[in-house]
Amino acid sequence: MKLIDKVLNHPLLLEKPPVLIDIGASENLNSKWKSFARYSICIAFDADDRDFSISSRDNAGFKKLHKINRIVSNKESKSDKFYLTKSPYCSSSLKPDLSSLSNYTFYDKFEIVSEKVLPSVRVTDILKELNIEYVDWFKSDSQGTDLRLFLDLGEETYQNVKVAEFEPGIIDAYIEEDKLIDVLKKLNELNFWCSDFTIKGSVRMNYNLLNYISNNDLLKKLIQLSLKPSPGWAELVFFNSFKEINSLRDHLLGWVFSISQKQYGFAFELADKARKNFNDPITNELFNKTKNLIKYRMFNKNLITQLVKSKF
Repeated sequence: MKLIDKVLNHPLLLEKPPVLIDIGASENLNSKWKSFARYSICIAFDADDRDFSISSRDNAGFKKLHKINRIVSNKESKSDKFYLTKSPYCSSSLKPDLSSLSNYTFYDKFEIVSEKVLPSVRVTDILKELNIEYVDWFKSDSQGTDLRLFLDLGEETYQNVKVAEFEPGIIDAYIEEDKLIDVLKKLNELNFWCSDFTIKGSVRMNYNLLNYISNNDLLKKLIQLSLKPSPGWAELVFFNSFKEINSLRDHLLGWVFSISQKQYGFAFELADKARKNFNDPITNELFNKTKNLIKYRMFNKNLITQLVKSKF
């Protein structure tokens, strides 16, 4: 049995399995969860059911999977307006800012094809219904409302989230959306640190001018691929700093999450803290395993190239 499996079979984690929240799960369930999904409870939300089908084989990848076809809201309401866009991945409870988006070549993806009033729910209500009192990994791609949904978990819950994923906007894509600057500021205040920061975007070119060059979809696609994209949104992953988290169960799971994301340095910190504060033999295993893993990384075949490029 691999050490990561041994940790996940620890009595503390069998009693309280990892709980994973996936908001906006229409494209796929989070690939970052592959190494520990079968030990975990996943709650997946999506309001746009045009592209959300999961086979029974995929379902078997989790200990338990709950699929909720509802708008996720931070308000007390039984229903909310939902804007269905040309691309289902751009649909949102926030209205697209088409005036601003017209300056970018992916404008047409946000064109509203219909407006619906759909059932809405707060994550906290679903957690109560499922008799779940905690969240370990929070992932949201809600098209503009990620931060407010995270904060709506309540301080006691979000302060104990180990990993949080967001996809906030940089440009004005939705009216009254949570932006990148808001997420960075708030997560820093909450003692989370950013482990991954990937910029995504589109070509800054007025959509009407793109159509002036060509109305052919294939040619327009080739034009977009040939031009430099500009930042439009970011994919962010944050880890809790564990300044306020003091249980063995959470340190074990934090180690699993860190290893799964190749954050070996932070995994080593958590293992060191755990062996000093908790009387459990597994903490020494984690410490020694991570130490050896870090040493082994020195023999990475790309190390010499990295060393040459380094300014140190």
